[in-house]
Amino acid sequence: MQTCDTLIRGARVLDGSGGAPFDADVAIADGRIAFVGSDAATKADAVIDATGLTLAPGFIDVHTHDDTNVVRAPEMWPKLSQGVTTVVVGNCGISAAPARLRGTLPDPMNLLGGADAFTYPTFAGYVDAVNRARPAVNVAALVGHTTLRNNWMDRLDRAATPEEIDAMRAELRAALAHGALGLSSGLQYASAFSAPTEEVMALAEPLADAGALYATHMRTEFAGILDAMDEAFRIGRHARVPVAVSHLKCAGRENWGRSGEVLDALEQAGRTHPIGCDAYPYTAGSSTLDLKQVTDAIEITITWSEPHPEIGGRSLKEIARDWDMSLTDAARRLRPAGAIYHSMSEDDVRRILRHPPTVIGSDGLPNDPNPHPRLWGAFPRVLGRYARDERLFSLAEAVHKMTGLPARKFGLSQRGLVRDGYAADLVLFDASTVRDVATFTDPKRPAEGIAAVWVNGVLTSRAQVATGARGGRFVPRGAIDPADYYAAFTSTTTEIQPRAPWRRTAGCTSRARCRCRTEKWWQGESSSRATSPFEI
Repeated sequence: MQTCDTLIRGARVLDGSGGAPFDADVAIADGRIAFVGSDAATKADAVIDATGLTLAPGFIDVHTHDDTNVVRAPEMWPKLSQGVTTVVVGNCGISAAPARLRGTLPDPMNLLGGADAFTYPTFAGYVDAVNRARPAVNVAALVGHTTLRNNWMDRLDRAATPEEIDAMRAELRAALAHGALGLSSGLQYASAFSAPTEEVMALAEPLADAGALYATHMRTEFAGILDAMDEAFRIGRHARVPVAVSHLKCAGRENWGRSGEVLDALEQAGRTHPIGCDAYPYTAGSSTLDLKQVTDAIEITITWSEPHPEIGGRSLKEIARDWDMSLTDAARRLRPAGAIYHSMSEDDVRRILRHPPTVIGSDGLPNDPNPHPRLWGAFPRVLGRYARDERLFSLAEAVHKMTGLPARKFGLSQRGLVRDGYAADLVLFDASTVRDVATFTDPKRPAEGIAAVWVNGVLTSRAQVATGARGGRFVPRGAIDPADYYAAFTSTTTEIQPRAPWRRTAGCTSRARCRCRTEKWWQGESSSRATSPFEI
């Protein structure tokens, strides 16, 4: 007779692969999935009756700004309550580590908390802090380009010098050695906008040797989005690493309807290089208040203001009217501040979400006193509204976009699938009732229909009540098969003939950056021991 810690009986399993659901019992032992199948003789310390419920891998939120909260508020209820078991932090060029503040906390690093939240001068120190805090969710981390700039530059409105770039590269290498997933950039923000493409290209060069990736909040998501995408692809090709485009969108009314064009560009570039994207299921975004985005063409809600905290939750138009000034003047008076921008069309959001390689990220801002509802509702919204109610895609595909696919893309080894031996990160939910209930006027509301959540085998939530037990840990970048890496970042809807750009073939003796090309390497015929798909 087998023994286990927990036996989940009679579940309808969506295993994260995108395959059809099946009925099975799932056993958990020592933080891992012991078996998936049927074994009436199994003895367990705890038995969960999952009749009528769906069991899936825990959801992986690939785009978060939970960097400091996983330590300061380790209960992580906004994420845990919607079935998220792993968060990827360090997005948009801003990360809590390695960070050493130089004077005033620059925008948008203030999204991660106040100056007192930045207490991790080394990435290794951050890893230790996460593991000591043992948060309710797992944590994987990118290193922010803006954070590195802030560590080494006296001001951020200029390009970095070669010496500063060398210092940033050394710091990035140290973080990669301690398990960082890769480098992120936020080139749209003033703190990084002055960085030329060549600066980011040079900084990204250490990524290939580590088998890491480059994630980017591009230079613009408005009219110039195609040029911004070309820049992102150029950086990835130069560094020979996969590119993850963050929160892909067509922002601004003048940009509405261009999602087909944008996705075509993504597909075309993906024919020769691994490129993917994440998205959130809303027509509004949220960030700091940016004067470049202030317009009367869309609704803008102020979520917080440092000089005027009393106006949080009000419309910028109302504030400007009360103050008898222009929108721009009112915004200037409110800054530093946060804002929600209702800047996207539903058709574009749906098209991007439906795109097969798109994975889901909430982009929630946990330190915002009036947050965008995506912080609490992104994942159940995909399951309930878009999969079940609107049938934008099947429930199996929705789960795949939130589990198996992001695990492959971000190198999260042995996570994202309900498989023997995998980490027991699991969510049990009612497919007929799961839904988001957080709204723009009442955003801090947990989802409905989430029955239970396990993180590394620890029952962390039951019936939407936290158990108080926390099983999360820091998850380092894992090994991943290069061909699998490529497949995870590209669409399955077209016939892609992957090549290995700049791959050194067997017998090549060049000491320079090699531009040998071979399809045989992708078929496993190369004798090289390199582990990155774009390593030389």
